[in-house]
Parts: sequence; C-alpha cells; structure tokens
Amino acid sequence: MALTVLGIYRKLPQTNCAKCLLPSCLAFAAALIAGRRKIKDCPDLTPEMAAELSALLQRPGAVEIEQAEFIDKLQEKMSGVNFEAIAPLIGARVKNDRIIINSLGKDFIFDHRGNMASECHIIPWVQAPLLSYITGGKHADITGRWISFREIRGGIEWQTLFSNRCEEPMRKLADDNPGLLHDIIDLFMGRTIDWYDADIAIVLHPLPKFPILMCYQAPEDDLESELTFFFDECCGINLHIKSTFTLCHGLVQMFTRIAEHHL
Repeated sequence: MALTVLGIYRKLPQTNCAKCLLPSCLAFAAALIAGRRKIKDCPDLTPEMAAELSALLQRPGAVEIEQAEFIDKLQEKMSGVNFEAIAPLIGARVKNDRIIINSLGKDFIFDHRGNMASECHIIPWVQAPLLSYITGGKHADITGRWISFREIRGGIEWQTLFSNRCEEPMRKLADDNPGLLHDIIDLFMGRTIDWYDADIAIVLHPLPKFPILMCYQAPEDDLESELTFFFDECCGINLHIKSTFTLCHGLVQMFTRIAEHHL
C-alpha cells in the first residue's frame, strides 16, 4: 500500500482531540509524512497502532511510490478526455490530437495516454498537477477575487503543511535574495499588482486558469518579513487541494534552484 495522508489518517484515533497541537487528525497525518510530528506526539495511540504506523512511515521510497501511483491513475483517466471539448474550458489548445497547456510561459503537451512532452525537464510536481487540471470534472473561469489557501476546499487540513513547506521557505528565500522576486516576474511572465501593505505582490499563472498571488513584505526594524500566497476563487474548483499543494511546493523548489544559480 502506498503511503498517503488518508492511509495514515485511517490508522489514527480520528478524534480530532488536538492534543498534538494540530487542529485535526488529518493534519497530524500530513505532519507525520512531512516529518514535522512524531508518532509519540499522539498520546491516544495504542502500542499496536504506533507500531503499525512506524512500519508504514519507515518504508523506503513510500512518498515517491504514492506520487507515481497517483500519476498512473491520472494517466488512465486521460483516455476518456475529449480534448476538443475540454481545451476551451481550461485555457488550452489542441494540435495533432494532443492537448497543449501553457505553464509559466512554457508549453506542455499531452497525448491520450497521459504522456507529457516539453522543452522543460519532466518532473512529477509539474506532471501530476497538469494531469489533474486536465482530467478534473469541474472547471471555472478566473474571478479576480483572491482567497487564502485555508479558504480553498480542504485547505484547513493542509494549512500547516502548506505554511511550513511553501510560504515559510519562500519567505526566507525572498529575505536572502532581494532581487529574486523581480527575476521571477521576468522569467515566468509574472506581473505586479498593488496589494495592501505588501512591498511587492506578484501574480503568476502556473496554469492558464489557476492564478496565484505572492505577497511579500520585507523586514523592518524589529518586525519579521511576511510572505503569503493567495489564490483566485476559481483555483479551488479547477484543481484538487493535493495538486494545489504539490504545484506550489514545486514552484518554491524551482525558485530555490534559481536563487542558487544566481539567475
């Protein structure tokens, strides 16, 4: 069995007692997989339950296996997708019986078996969200109304993991690399908008109908910097929360590599 948040959750008491200092058992399951909580942090686990969880969490490559199986399932769904019908709904185009999606200025091409081709390196954090975006059952247009991650359906359960793996690393990255956010605008067809007290607010389109907003406020005197992601209201309809997390986490990893190479 692949290691999944729901799989771990089913092994927990499911009481949402918050004794682990997280709002729910689902959040605790996500934290276990991410390594931010230990099994002993749940005081209600029996020795048998703890042993079973330990065995699951120690399996080598479990997260990679889960990701691969998730992609396999999405690829299977591609055979039933009508590219001509779905393309205008998701901001894509069709050529030679293949669907083409632009992500951050780069084209990604899929066939009916879910195989992906691109001038970019093929990596799971791109492939899985793109497949999920194409095969999702619901589609909405961009609204221009921004919401926080926790306001997306399922976002509350993933909020802690999202903050620790996406927003906080991105904040530190912006602190340590003052010119990075401006580089991101140039490299990935971003644009800036005015946003309350933010020193810079960047809109990016990792998917045609999936705009994200990164708002950064630099440190000042004794105040720490702040960085927050916002999402157009349509994002919660156009992409599952798991794929939303995967996409944003992948973006932060990519921005980290860019900073390392001083682009």
